[in-house]
Amino acid sequence: MPLCELPGGLTIGYDEAGRGGVPLVLLHAFPLDRGMWQPQLAALADVTRVVALDLPGFGESPAAPFTIDGVADAVAGFLAARAIPKAVVCGLSMGGYVALALARRHPDVLAALILADTRAGQDDRIARANRTKSIALVEEKGGAALFETMAPKVLSEQTHAAKPEVVARLKAIAAKQPAASVVAALAALRDRPDANPGLKAIAVPTLVLVGEHDAVAPPLAAANLSAQIRRSTLVHIPGAGHLSNAENPDAFNAAVGGFLAGLK
Repeated sequence: MPLCELPGGLTIGYDEAGRGGVPLVLLHAFPLDRGMWQPQLAALADVTRVVALDLPGFGESPAAPFTIDGVADAVAGFLAARAIPKAVVCGLSMGGYVALALARRHPDVLAALILADTRAGQDDRIARANRTKSIALVEEKGGAALFETMAPKVLSEQTHAAKPEVVARLKAIAAKQPAASVVAALAALRDRPDANPGLKAIAVPTLVLVGEHDAVAPPLAAANLSAQIRRSTLVHIPGAGHLSNAENPDAFNAAVGGFLAGLK
């Protein structure tokens, strides 16, 4: 599997497929890795060059100090190291937080933005407390135990009932992640900055995607996000929960493919 070494010592694992066009760069959800994007690499490579990254500490990317802003800087460093002057950046959930930080800190690298099943605001008091409880759970029982508690909320009832292979695949990806990396990411998610003040400054075309049954970053949050970004389009992914790219990849890929076609 390819690895990209960045100045300063960071190493980023990635997969790449397709060729031509402005690259589509995929940033994964918590607590997964680039493997969650398998349905997109397979389908969207016919449309453009697709690059899926492991964020620091996940998949094949070695651990590094983890903050949302710091990870956004690492993504910008990866793009520079791979000689990608501009990209369409797609982030889902935690990857969406990173994409929003990238838009604020490195707007020149964006050709367009795709924000999937994510939100701009900070965690409220209850959510912050739950992150802290999750840290204790991971420290005691590991990341796999955490995802077992998350699965009923992040995946729709439809997915659980009709697509057990998707549930099993995502659980397997989560189980591979080092506990220390999961803990570091939980702290970063709990303490992440509010992205709302920067939304009106986003000038690139933006696609906001949300699973119609997303209980974590629900459709109302997606509508609020889209309403604050000038050049944005909102699309609901039917039958999907929070991990919409895996739960209904056909609809997700169609929405992304149509958006990319509209950029040309």
